[in-house]
Amino acid sequence: MDNGTSSYRRFLDGDDHAVDEIMEELFFPLVFFINRYVQDVPAAEDIALDAMTELFVHPRRYNFKTSLKTYLFMLGKSRALNYCKRRRILPMEELSEALPAQQAELEDRALDDERKRVVSQALARLPEEMRVAVHLVFFAELSYEETARVMKKNRKQVDNLLYRAKKELRGMLGEEGRQLL
Repeated sequence: MDNGTSSYRRFLDGDDHAVDEIMEELFFPLVFFINRYVQDVPAAEDIALDAMTELFVHPRRYNFKTSLKTYLFMLGKSRALNYCKRRRILPMEELSEALPAQQAELEDRALDDERKRVVSQALARLPEEMRVAVHLVFFAELSYEETARVMKKNRKQVDNLLYRAKKELRGMLGEEGRQLL
């Protein structure tokens, strides 16, 4: 998988459908990544859209040395950090969606929500660099090399961060976390 690079090459060659492919493949992962910084989904969507617009308005800035996904995540991270500098971010909790009618679905959803809550709380207690590395590798599915570029570290540093993050998460989650996961 080229993470949109071939679609971007087609865009540069004049294929307007390539824009739709890139947006479909990379927009929501970028929003999810940015939201980890800004803690505001509408703001994350705006920032992601701004990063995507930058890609298409200034097509020659992307030089194909990294994957398109990595480039967009670097743009998104930069813009998210700028947003955080300019605005005070207040933590917000999402409202639950309407409860399903059937009891089995309700139990499954409650267990799934509990898993997410436990993991999210454990991740929130990790140091910032570890949290970002975990998100990029396990949620955004970037390679260690791409994660290193986004974080401006080398591959070994990312490997060490992830090793320490896993070790700390195991300690935080303990037996309760093992049962839920």
